[in-house]
Amino acid sequence: MTTVYLGTSEFAAAVLRRLSASGRVPALVITRPDRPRGRGRRVAAPPVADAARELGIDVIQPDTVNSDEARSRIAAVEPEAVCVCAFGALIKEPLLSEHPMLNVHPSLLPRWRGAAPIERAIDAGDERTGVSIMRPTPELDAGPVCIQRSEPIRADDDFGSLSARLEELSGDLLVEALDCQPRFEEQPDEGVTFAEKIGPDDRRLSPGRSAVELERRTRALRPHIGAYVDLPGGERLGVVRASAAGRVTDLPEPGRLEAAAGGELLFGCRGGALDLLEVKPAGGRAMDSGAYVRGYAGRLDRAG
Repeated sequence: MTTVYLGTSEFAAAVLRRLSASGRVPALVITRPDRPRGRGRRVAAPPVADAARELGIDVIQPDTVNSDEARSRIAAVEPEAVCVCAFGALIKEPLLSEHPMLNVHPSLLPRWRGAAPIERAIDAGDERTGVSIMRPTPELDAGPVCIQRSEPIRADDDFGSLSARLEELSGDLLVEALDCQPRFEEQPDEGVTFAEKIGPDDRRLSPGRSAVELERRTRALRPHIGAYVDLPGGERLGVVRASAAGRVTDLPEPGRLEAAAGGELLFGCRGGALDLLEVKPAGGRAMDSGAYVRGYAGRLDRAG
């Protein structure tokens, strides 16, 4: 079967590799243009471009996939299916209707339509998520679904561990959809939720939330984005790992960062405290809470 693959992110690159390993190597890969990435803001290719070149697949990076030139390149391949995974840009008519399309979405649609389904599922405390293979439509992630399979969310899952399992599941389901061509069914109207893109405010651990909620937020943003608490003077302290504090006699006030008698680094929040197990000072390396307390004791004042 001749296919074209549209994708951009690390997740999409992993699915492309898994698809190719199954013997179903796309004839053409389309991804986004190179852009500044990382702390140094050096211009670099998207992960899917790197993966395609490693696999020896023709790759193009148009400013928009909806352009006449990009559509002509797709049409020249005469694809029997166009596979889409974490492409990161809208696909519009007439391209949507010109070829059969399969979109890989890492959630149990209609729950968590949108840009950040994995993060939002962990953050919300969902017990399971999964992967849906659906037909893209003009309405965001609202198209009919042909295959859907669930994956449990473990108590210690972060974005990294959960996305790794969903990458494998996505590749397997995409191959199954291409091979078996199952029937599409419309999504139900009930249970629709939206996974908004993670913004700057989502990274801040607010003392107005409970310790359980803040621990989930920390895992949802690890390791790719990262959460933080505010320190006096506008500084930020990155939070790498955390847990809801157990039995602590003297809880800090909400928004206060303190070293407890037992050595814990506690951030006061609604109804309790968050035990910061591993932190990352601005411009520094990640360290356990004990090392931070020893080296930065003078900053354990008011936070938030």
